[in-house]
Amino acid sequence: MCATRTIDVDQTVAQAHQLARAGAGIVRIALDSDKEIPALKEIRAQTKGITLSVDLQENYRVADRVAPHVDKIRYNPGHLHHIEKKKTVEEKVQWLVEVARDHDLAIRIGVNCGSLAPAFLQKYPSDQLNAIVESAAYHCDLMDRLGFTRFVVSLKDSDPQKVVEANRRFAERRPEVPIHLGVTEAGLPPEGIIKTRLAFEKLLAQGIGETIRVSLTLPNERKHEEVLVGHKIIDDVHAGKFISVPDFGQGLNIISCPSCSRVENEKFVELAQQVKELTEYAAKYKITIAVMGCRVNGPGETDDADLGLWCGPTTVNLKKKDRKVGFFSYHEVLGRLRMELDRLIAEQSAAVN
Repeated sequence: MCATRTIDVDQTVAQAHQLARAGAGIVRIALDSDKEIPALKEIRAQTKGITLSVDLQENYRVADRVAPHVDKIRYNPGHLHHIEKKKTVEEKVQWLVEVARDHDLAIRIGVNCGSLAPAFLQKYPSDQLNAIVESAAYHCDLMDRLGFTRFVVSLKDSDPQKVVEANRRFAERRPEVPIHLGVTEAGLPPEGIIKTRLAFEKLLAQGIGETIRVSLTLPNERKHEEVLVGHKIIDDVHAGKFISVPDFGQGLNIISCPSCSRVENEKFVELAQQVKELTEYAAKYKITIAVMGCRVNGPGETDDADLGLWCGPTTVNLKKKDRKVGFFSYHEVLGRLRMELDRLIAEQSAAVN
């Protein structure tokens, strides 16, 4: 996925070619504003030969205007309720299918743990894993009723064990549906690579997964490394080379989203690295810290973390689970993060003693 801003044509075209040269079979671009459509048209003109997928983010209504310029559209079931609330989810999906048919496009149904549809969260309030699987299955049923077959499904989480279990359950239920694999917000290398391998090795070895996405927190000039890592994992699985991986539930777990075009301040990548360095002293404590760079998955992912940093254009929203601690500058937030982390460590130590 391109990490550049879509409206920046030159940088996005350069990155699309960078990813393709590294071996990406599909290049995804994010777009949710009419203002970005002229840029997408020009990007398409300069990327002939590259399969382009567009991520509709929170505005499915732009699908008909971007459709002439891409090969595939990705919609998130958890974002359909935001807009045109008088219309049902079924009506919105039907319209997306009609757009895809008219323009000979494929569709990816992208279910993400950080932005699950409220209806499924309410139906399965204490079972997020089941909510992920049921949301994906429901949208596949919609595709069946609409007679549309050119679709794939992704069920993503930042926890590799949940990714494995969700995709296993879905594959058993709908074995004929192609699956796109991904560990979302895997984080910084090398931990992010290990988390991704943990999920991909188990699933690919069982024949689950037709396409993959490696999501690492990297600066723009290194985004192609995601593609190289993905090919390495595939090659190793085919060769029977597997690695031992740590249990990320036993100690400090830092998750951070890939530096995609939704990031509102490029300092996010630097901040994620600083958080990793700052928290090394807490490695043995079972604490999850989420560093999120955008509004799309930031709220949901930080709600699930013990400490969450949701990064905006100029300030960082520091949270403890779903409770806001406050807004801080990128420089100030590190000190406050350490203060809150020390409190959690003290609470855990007191509980043990």
